[in-house]
Amino acid sequence: MKKLALSVAIALAASGAFAKEWSTVRFGVDASYAPFESKAPDGKLVGFDVDLGNEICRRLNAKCVWVEQDFDGMIPGLKAKKFDGVLSSMTITPQRAEQVAFSTRLFNTPTRLIAKKGAPLQPTAASLKGKTIGVEQGTIQETYAKENWAPKGVNVLPYQNQDQVYADLLTGRLDAALQDEVQADIGFLKTPRGAGFAFAGAEIPTGAAAIGLRKDDPELKDKIDKAIADMIKDGTYRKIESKYFSFDVYGG
Repeated sequence: MKKLALSVAIALAASGAFAKEWSTVRFGVDASYAPFESKAPDGKLVGFDVDLGNEICRRLNAKCVWVEQDFDGMIPGLKAKKFDGVLSSMTITPQRAEQVAFSTRLFNTPTRLIAKKGAPLQPTAASLKGKTIGVEQGTIQETYAKENWAPKGVNVLPYQNQDQVYADLLTGRLDAALQDEVQADIGFLKTPRGAGFAFAGAEIPTGAAAIGLRKDDPELKDKIDKAIADMIKDGTYRKIESKYFSFDVYGG
């Protein structure tokens, strides 16, 4: 009878009868990237990604838990089960897709260079040769700059978070910074600290952001994908989007 019971248990587990219920979903977030994710004066996590995540959890009948993590530690933290998903403006790339599963697209993520107003800089290796450009560690902007600019004489300086990039841009240690266009616009240029700065050159197309998930949690991916699709279909996505943007970040 014990052998029979064990065989039944194994069969049920293999068939998904014991699939995780996901009553709690933990999202990793780097709270230095307003308006997507940042901290309010009272310490509360706020932003577009945070609102999207809370709505996803509501539709999953799950409790949302937010775990703060520097961006370059997101994938290691996910793999170590520090959290269940990365919801922090993470752009889909082939390299990341080898390590994690991605949800369906959340929004587009074009990249822009910012510098002091009037600076004759363009987002090219020739224009930036000999200059120091700040990037956040672990981002697609760091990868892009190191692959396309660093070998041609551009000093690419990585930082632990985006706030540190802006701090050194303000002090003059950096000649320019490379980051997500929307974040740079709303989270820096349209704030008092960004008054003396502007976009330098055209945008660099860099893809779309999604939620990073473990490959061995397919049922969670299915649930999240359905929640995102339903949010877009019933207008909830647009309602949340309108709190932060006057334009469509989702794209066609």
